[in-house]
Amino acid sequence: MNNMSRLITFLIFILVATMSSSQIEFDKSKFDFGELESYSARYVDIKLTNIGTKQEWILSVKKPYEVVYINSKQIIEKDSSVIIRLQVNPKLKGKFNYEVAIFTSDRSEAFKVKLTGSLRELDQNSGNGLTACPSFEDRPGGKNPNSFDLTVVTIDKETREELQKSSVTLIQNGMNVWTKSTDKKGQIKEDATLGLSYFYARHTGYFDEELGAYINFQRNRVVIELKKDPLYEVPKIDTTTTIEIVAEVVEIEEHLSTPDLTAIVEDLPPAFADLSSENFDEQYFKPINVVFVLDVSSSMKQADKIELMKYSMNQLVDMIRPQDKMGIVTYASDARVLLKPTSGANKEEIHKEVEALKAFGYTSGGSGIKLGFKQAKKSMISDGTNQIIVVTDGAFNRNSDDYKRHVKKYAKKGIRMSVVGIKNKEVDKEEMLEAARLGSGHYIPVFNLSDARHNLKQEIRLQTYKF
Repeated sequence: MNNMSRLITFLIFILVATMSSSQIEFDKSKFDFGELESYSARYVDIKLTNIGTKQEWILSVKKPYEVVYINSKQIIEKDSSVIIRLQVNPKLKGKFNYEVAIFTSDRSEAFKVKLTGSLRELDQNSGNGLTACPSFEDRPGGKNPNSFDLTVVTIDKETREELQKSSVTLIQNGMNVWTKSTDKKGQIKEDATLGLSYFYARHTGYFDEELGAYINFQRNRVVIELKKDPLYEVPKIDTTTTIEIVAEVVEIEEHLSTPDLTAIVEDLPPAFADLSSENFDEQYFKPINVVFVLDVSSSMKQADKIELMKYSMNQLVDMIRPQDKMGIVTYASDARVLLKPTSGANKEEIHKEVEALKAFGYTSGGSGIKLGFKQAKKSMISDGTNQIIVVTDGAFNRNSDDYKRHVKKYAKKGIRMSVVGIKNKEVDKEEMLEAARLGSGHYIPVFNLSDARHNLKQEIRLQTYKF
């Protein structure tokens, strides 16, 4: 009887040991989505690898109603892997915390995966593909979940015919991503990343065209309509000179037309005009301590506005010198310091803050201006120019009653204020002009990439010019 008991005990031990030895490895047990916008990617891939000597399989997946899933295969062969793609669809704004139980044939208990994050904004388009069931068609499991295949088409606005050899530049987060040329079908098929995007298209004999848009897995086809230039004349061929233009390698800056800076430079000293527009040499220009006060309210959410703002600021970041300081204050429903005044030597740090800018909430311009002045005062340069620059698309229309008093007060202390209007309406221009005049600065219009490329840089050059 004792021998029989020992045998039974031994068999039970072997059975338990076998059951407790898991053959499937999971590459992650938790994932934090961070802060999700309405257009953010909402899925994560869980990789299951069979390290055992026999075939295993996925039995079931138990999950909350707000989580959907798809798996690449049911059976997991030995020395192979499968992907389970989990997608969260929160129904309410705010933090979320989901637990998904994955049952596999190699273990008696489920493997649990925790999904956390915070939804900042609900998707207003109920038919958006981001809230539908996930799919492996756009990107195989394991690849960057934010990447997808984008198609850009240029067409004649009147005839609707495709235009080959058009040059198209994609800008995201204020930076050039790529410049490509359309093929015989008038198309560019290229890898892209989900999010706010800005397109700049040009074609010989046509007006340049700019377009801002959200792009993602569902909105993955962009059509740009180009209008013919009636005054365009086919150039005569000069047999003494051969000029080859290769669209793929020409940087967009080389083609942007020179902006009209009359409103900014009407009272320039003659010597300033003799300098190259790219000259920011310390021989001619004083150090600058500049704090940007950025409107990141909901009205700036359109890709053509926030991308123009980012692009314009990135151009300036590339120009400033180590002796210069640049800070960033943002305002929407409230105002906050995004970047304390930082040396121009730390360009990478400043670029990262600019690229990460998001737009949401109401407009609290007055609070932003006050906080901007405080930051500029803390980092004042005694032998340089001290300035704040408000960047907005409209009027300072919330908590702004007394901002003019602060503008005049700090102007007397040597801290100027200029205002950049991003595609602002004409009705708001007068208020921007008045605010800039009170701050001993200028109103700087930015309506297209040419403006974004030049105008802000020229304002900084003008304000710091020594003579």
